[in-house]
Amino acid sequence: MTTERRRIEIRGIAVDVDRKPIKNLHVGVYPPDGYVRVAAPERMDDEAIRLAVVARLRWIQRQQKGFVKQARQSQRQFVTGESHYFRGKRYNLDVVEGGGNASVRVRGNRVIELCVRPETTREHREQVIYRWYRRQLRAEVGPLVEQWAPRLGIEPPTWGIRKMKTKWGSCNTDAGRIWVNLELAKKPRACVEYILVHELVHLLERRHTDRFRELMDTFMPDWRLRRDELNAAPLAHEHWGY
Repeated sequence: MTTERRRIEIRGIAVDVDRKPIKNLHVGVYPPDGYVRVAAPERMDDEAIRLAVVARLRWIQRQQKGFVKQARQSQRQFVTGESHYFRGKRYNLDVVEGGGNASVRVRGNRVIELCVRPETTREHREQVIYRWYRRQLRAEVGPLVEQWAPRLGIEPPTWGIRKMKTKWGSCNTDAGRIWVNLELAKKPRACVEYILVHELVHLLERRHTDRFRELMDTFMPDWRLRRDELNAAPLAHEHWGY
């Protein structure tokens, strides 16, 4: 699918417009700051796009205000005593300096222990933590894919984990490949499962149509509650999607 992107300003709001070979226009507002993106049919002119966005301005502004109010962590320094999230729970970080290879483990119910060599930089400590997050998320998503694909009547797709700034997940229906955001390692299992099922359903229905919502209602009746829980959870620092 080819895409042409350009940026326009509508009533003081910057809007990225992607023209694609699709039938209907879609407006999305994304965290952390309420970034607005429009997917529009290739033949739709700028004026028609402007009118469509203006008609949705109140909704866009409500979404943006929600992101502004949403709890957000300050930038992490990866030092002892700092709070970090894992699978929906808040932990205190304990940085233990010593010899040997860097490692991370959960200690009890309240502590994530990070073992590194003395004088390890903040950037390296961050890399160690996020490599650990990636391994944990992979171990969680793999069984969910194997569990849910047969329920939906599809072959388990290829999937991967990636750093994404505006999406919790994505699906390339042509390639049959799913991506999940690395930040999901911090979220409750119910939220991870919701995102995965959402992307799997896109393999049955590409766009967010009535049929898509009907499929979600059929396979995961409480998906809206899970979505709301995910959207209410604290966001990372502004560099969202490490």
